[in-house]
Amino acid sequence: MGRRRLKFPGHLGADIPASLVVFLVALPLSLGIAAASGAPIMAGLIAAAIGGIVAGSLGGSPLQVSGPAAGLTVVVAGLVQEFGWQVTCAITAAAGVVQMLLGFSRVGRAALAVSPVVVKAMLAGIGVTIILQQIHVLLGGQPAGSAVENIVGLPAAITNVELHAALLGLAVVVILLGWKHLPAAVRRIPGPLAAVAAGTALSIAFAPGVGRISLEGSIFDAVALPQLPDDNWRAVAFAVISMALIASIESLLSAVAVDKMHHGPRTNLDRELVGQGAANIVSGSLGGLPVTGVIVRSATNVEAGAATRSSAVLHGIWVLAFSAIFAGLIQLIPLAVLAGLLVVIGARLIKIADIRISLRTGDLLIYSVTLLCVVFLNLLEGVMIGLVLAAASVLWRVLRAAVHAHKPVSSSDPWRITVAGSCSFFALPRLSRVLHSVPNGKGVVVELNADYVDHAFREALIAWQKQYEAAGGKVRLEEHGNSLFQDAADRTPKRQDARELPLPPRTSWQSAMPAREGAGEAAGRQAGPLDSLLQGISKYHRRFAHQVRPLVRDLAEGQNPDTLFIACVDSRVNPNLITSSGPGDLLTLRNIGNVVCHEGQDASIDSALAFAVKGLNVDSIVICGHSNCGAMKALVEEANGKGNGVLGAAFDSWLDHARPSYAELLAEHPVALEAAAAGYNEVDQLAMVNVAIQLRKLERHPAVGPELVTGKVQATGLFYDIATARVLLVEPTGIRFLDPARAAAPVCAG
Repeated sequence: MGRRRLKFPGHLGADIPASLVVFLVALPLSLGIAAASGAPIMAGLIAAAIGGIVAGSLGGSPLQVSGPAAGLTVVVAGLVQEFGWQVTCAITAAAGVVQMLLGFSRVGRAALAVSPVVVKAMLAGIGVTIILQQIHVLLGGQPAGSAVENIVGLPAAITNVELHAALLGLAVVVILLGWKHLPAAVRRIPGPLAAVAAGTALSIAFAPGVGRISLEGSIFDAVALPQLPDDNWRAVAFAVISMALIASIESLLSAVAVDKMHHGPRTNLDRELVGQGAANIVSGSLGGLPVTGVIVRSATNVEAGAATRSSAVLHGIWVLAFSAIFAGLIQLIPLAVLAGLLVVIGARLIKIADIRISLRTGDLLIYSVTLLCVVFLNLLEGVMIGLVLAAASVLWRVLRAAVHAHKPVSSSDPWRITVAGSCSFFALPRLSRVLHSVPNGKGVVVELNADYVDHAFREALIAWQKQYEAAGGKVRLEEHGNSLFQDAADRTPKRQDARELPLPPRTSWQSAMPAREGAGEAAGRQAGPLDSLLQGISKYHRRFAHQVRPLVRDLAEGQNPDTLFIACVDSRVNPNLITSSGPGDLLTLRNIGNVVCHEGQDASIDSALAFAVKGLNVDSIVICGHSNCGAMKALVEEANGKGNGVLGAAFDSWLDHARPSYAELLAEHPVALEAAAAGYNEVDQLAMVNVAIQLRKLERHPAVGPELVTGKVQATGLFYDIATARVLLVEPTGIRFLDPARAAAPVCAG
């Protein structure tokens, strides 16, 4: 019989192996962090056990593993030096209370409102500090209290190096750096555990006299009750708040990162704060280091295949059991070996990718200043300075308006003033400087591309306009942004939703200020119809040509539209607008009444149908009618005896193509009945029936009919209601509203 595998019930089959892997990673890291913090060595194992058991049970992240973190070593080391170990434990417990209050207050997500570049710089600063401290231990010496002292003392430490300690520490560094290049079977053993075990074995064999960890009893003997400080309560309160905020931010960011590594339940951030707070209360009360969510252990947990929070809890139990039974083994570990481990941990907190990202995003100054302040001042001051810089950067980027003056290319062209961004009173100094740089007596176009306009900005621009025009100049305002200039006159300013209509009607932007400056020879006189068109072309070249150019580059040698769009010539109907299509998408055929002729009645329509179906192989044909159609009005008035023939015989003859539609309307066509029930008037009912009748003509046209039968081409009817800007689907038996909002909104028929 084959060997049977040991099976565990439910999820434990995945959680138990994963917990053992995390335990092997957490053990050396916890010892090293305790050593770097200046705390009792066993304090790291106490925090690891409590972090796993308490935070793992109560926290909101199912796969996050908590324990002592490198991110708090600098804070803890400073507190131990200032207050002593037992007072530091009291500060840890008090910070846990603050964390629980934050969790119960449901501010977990608010704690994430911290610039990522500040957090990354903070971790990098901690990494630099750890390296500067532990490199002295690796060389056989003692670290100083500050980064400056460690840097100044480095030459002396190198001169007085203890060779055995340095070689052991370097051996650990080499093992850790080269571990990822070893075969996969070897890498099943966690690198930190293998490096510490190898360094310890080498020390026993070749350097028995090297300095080692010193313990007094087991983990239970290391339990130390917290002690309240004698004085300086203000500094203690500041330390409590600092530790609570840093531990909370690090834990929440770690939880968010862990969520991205798996597809299971997401983290409840408020509950996670409660769990972290409870763990810190217990850890501080029993003499342990501060606890946070740790990304290294959590990532290991996910990669090892953990299924539930049981893995984190079990890892804490393994740490507790090992610390109670095998404390003697821990005392064999040389201090230089842990120093080598911590140097690598510190180096891994400094990520080149973070520096590159901050450079690309313009945040390098924030990153650099935060890092330097964390290293040379302290962690909290560095983070606070970084947050202030990040906030100032956001204000600068968000509130700043880009205002530029552009000289005319030729004497007939106007000056251009471009304004983009948030147009508030913050922009007034630059606006005034740029506006007054324009020579008097010129034509000026002000292009306003704003996402926010306040009253002060509007008043300043209007005051300049009046002053400039009084001196003989001419000013025209063009608006391209989301916020409307006129709204700032008597409304509370606010950011508007983005508008995706790059080419509004000319009347919308020409009416904002008198159009007194045309193009070319039109300068200096009132703009006429042609001048208006030329102004639009000028605006197109200035504002949109560079955006359109990449869209049409591939269309220069040919077209491949998928739809023939047959629409009325009415100027209010824009096929590309209502179909959200661009250059090259629609082959457009427009005529009065959007009609289709029988074969031989109109060569233009026959050739367009043949070219679309047989020449360009379009997939679909759309016939689109619209509300308040002039052709449909003419048919209704004619039937009512009101026609006056003012448009001539040609127009009257053309209406023959739509007169069958009026007959169908009188015969109560299903489309007409549904349109009437929806509240549309007779003209619009006729326009919808006309679409249905023209679709029927397509079926009989030799250029299109066979393709419709085989399904190679599909035909669709649409109706554009100008008053509501809605598009309806016209089918042979009725109409269907394509806008979901129509179900709750009555039709306002004209």
